[in-house]
Amino acid sequence: HHCVTVNTGPLDFILTTPSSSAIVFLLGFVTLGAALYFFLIREGHRSRLWWGIGLLLWSAATFCAGISYQAFGYEIKCAGREVCRWTSWWEVTYLILMIPTLSSLLIAEAYSCIAPAKRKVLFMIAAAIPVIHTGIMLAGALLPDKFLMSFEMMVMFASPFILFFLVLNTWRYIRFRNAMDLALAGATALLILTLAAYFCCLAAGLTQKVWDGGRGIWFSDNDVLHIGFIIWMIYAARVVAARVKDRE
Repeated sequence: HHCVTVNTGPLDFILTTPSSSAIVFLLGFVTLGAALYFFLIREGHRSRLWWGIGLLLWSAATFCAGISYQAFGYEIKCAGREVCRWTSWWEVTYLILMIPTLSSLLIAEAYSCIAPAKRKVLFMIAAAIPVIHTGIMLAGALLPDKFLMSFEMMVMFASPFILFFLVLNTWRYIRFRNAMDLALAGATALLILTLAAYFCCLAAGLTQKVWDGGRGIWFSDNDVLHIGFIIWMIYAARVVAARVKDRE
């Protein structure tokens, strides 16, 4: 079912969407493991360092999302209230952390693929975009404005990063035919497929269709997104990590 009551003596609480909670926390731990693996095999490469930092931020964001969107959403936003709150600071933190994640990957991409003399512009963009996005998120939380605080808004900010990664690594692979750019282009393509699958399931009303027509089976569009991200993290650790290296 959508939720279960967890008995812990005098501090009983309701755990919402247990299966979705399990998936999102699994994603958090898999992402943390991928981050630590990049640190472990760093070997002096600044690109691997920034990959590790990016995935570490992604892991923290995932745990924040799992706490408020899934596992403890009722307790945080509804328990003891006549009207549920529509968001929480856990969710604000999740949305704020995701753009610095991509900025970290942009810095990693700069060290891997861009000549040293031309990296400064990318570093400035990587520093500026999270500041702008954080301002918009905080404005959305305080006004309040649901769209400014939405996953869709975060994806709008992420899209230029994703497009840049895809174009740069595809162009470099066509020109140089090296394994690193093929692996990085594959990572970006897999990320795009994951997001596309999520939005397709969202538009099709997958969650309600499975619940109404599947005899009470709970499987949501968020589960599709998180399972896709788990596959992406495994790809990053097994395929990208050993191939990414700094450009001299």
